[in-house]
Amino acid sequence: MTNNEVAEVLLEIGTLLELKGENPFKTRAYQNGARTIEGLSEPLEKLVAEQRLADLKGIGEALQQKITELVTTGKLRYFDELKASVPAGLVAMLGIPGLGPKKVKALNDKLGVTTIEQLEAACQAGRVATLDGFGDKTQQKILEGIAHRRTYASKHHLSAALEVAEPILWALKSHPDVIRCSTAGSLRRFKEVVGDIDFLVASKSPATVIHHFTSQPGIVSVSAKGDTKASVVLPGGIQADLRVVTSEEYPFALAYFTGSKEHNIVMRQRAIARGLRLNEYGLFRATEETRDPALRLPCRTEEEIFQALDLAYVPPELREDHGEFAAAERGEIPRLLEWTDLRGSLHNHSTWSDGRSSLDEIAAHADAHGCAYWAITDHSESSFQANGLDATRLRQQLVEVKKVNARLAAEGVDFRLLSGSEVDILRDGLDFPDDLLAELEVVVASLHVPASDEAENTRRLIAAAENRYVHMLGHLTGRLLLEREPYKVNQQAVIDACAATGTWIELNANPWRFDLDWRLWQYAKAKGVKCVINCDAHRLEHTGFLRLGAGIARKGWLTKADVLNTLPLEELRRKLARKRAR
Repeated sequence: MTNNEVAEVLLEIGTLLELKGENPFKTRAYQNGARTIEGLSEPLEKLVAEQRLADLKGIGEALQQKITELVTTGKLRYFDELKASVPAGLVAMLGIPGLGPKKVKALNDKLGVTTIEQLEAACQAGRVATLDGFGDKTQQKILEGIAHRRTYASKHHLSAALEVAEPILWALKSHPDVIRCSTAGSLRRFKEVVGDIDFLVASKSPATVIHHFTSQPGIVSVSAKGDTKASVVLPGGIQADLRVVTSEEYPFALAYFTGSKEHNIVMRQRAIARGLRLNEYGLFRATEETRDPALRLPCRTEEEIFQALDLAYVPPELREDHGEFAAAERGEIPRLLEWTDLRGSLHNHSTWSDGRSSLDEIAAHADAHGCAYWAITDHSESSFQANGLDATRLRQQLVEVKKVNARLAAEGVDFRLLSGSEVDILRDGLDFPDDLLAELEVVVASLHVPASDEAENTRRLIAAAENRYVHMLGHLTGRLLLEREPYKVNQQAVIDACAATGTWIELNANPWRFDLDWRLWQYAKAKGVKCVINCDAHRLEHTGFLRLGAGIARKGWLTKADVLNTLPLEELRRKLARKRAR
């Protein structure tokens, strides 16, 4: 097991112990042990082999034994027995916003609920509101959370879908009977949330390809297996469908199964207007639906299909009927951002607040991944739950950032850390005074504790944008995809304020956020507002969010010129200074 996998098991043990009402000191020991492991710079396997676990702070003898068992066997008997002793429904309740282990235990102890269905019935009967620490408002929020969970039960984050789809795609590409293959559907369009995964293959031997697909390691189950189609269930409960077509049908099938439905409707209408018929099998010279190969236009690629319909090629991310047809008719589809255009991230966290890596580790990792810079913007003081920095600690961090950069310069390394803060937007202003913000290279202002009133939230965000020391607004609506709805905010009014003040807006590339939503970037771009694609990284592996953010930016029609963290460091610094000169 890797360090992160061991840490996740320890955290889950801590949660299960809380659900059972165990001694809080025991629970905290597992949580602290997980944090210690997450912060390690060397693999646990090495520490176990060298019998150095006892050297780790907070790792007592009992934890040492359990970590050793996990690392050496990949399993932990204690964990398995603990899971079996806690009803699965109680763990499932933790996925409802606002319900932590203590509240779930109280619901179980006082009302005897062990499933989400029983909890819903108890709320509908008004029994939850009568419990100490709950009340009518909490009861209503639980009902809303259950409804939200049910609505999105078959939906998955883009990152989760990519994680399981890409190994299968590579396996298909490597098969000798596969001529061409691709993902399709919402995954290929880079939607922020997907339902299932579509694979499309061109092959003369569909049976062997289907056997290869359904035999991939990690597949949970095979749902269907036919002559040219197959369906499987992947880890996380994601369904994946494979279609095998002929090489001649492939470009038409790829366009059709990529969608979206709205985009396909317009494409079919354009074909009809030209005396043609378009479907998943081809573009035909016919006035009625057909699959006759003799009538099919010889389009070898999707580009040739668009050309036959008098359109410039539309990249998959833009196929949502959000203006792509007007632009394609004029030949004005922009050259979209590539993720390799990005040179760093301007919103990230370290061990100084709630991140898992030190400044030195972050610098080494970002540099190794080809970045030119990486801003350290730990939380401000009011985010006490995230170990937010007060003014004294922030100034101490500035000194440490300078030390890291001095060492990098002495070693001839071009990479640099930038100093900064993710400063909370409070009811009466920002969490730090202007004189402190002026000492920072990068300031991200974020709303973490919103009001219930849209006008109030909008006012706070606009006030933050009007502060000359604020470079950008972070995760504008605070949404957590599939978990928490956006805050009530007049987003267009905030975008207008950013346009007037020269404030940038973050595209938070965390796959649970993707905030600002891609549907609003065309409006922001038209207003002249610049984007910053930020990882909001809390772990080293979160550098990979840059690729995800770039895909969402492409979906929002953004080009390299629209995104500020494509700039070289010195040019970026000039842009940072320009906001403060307004």
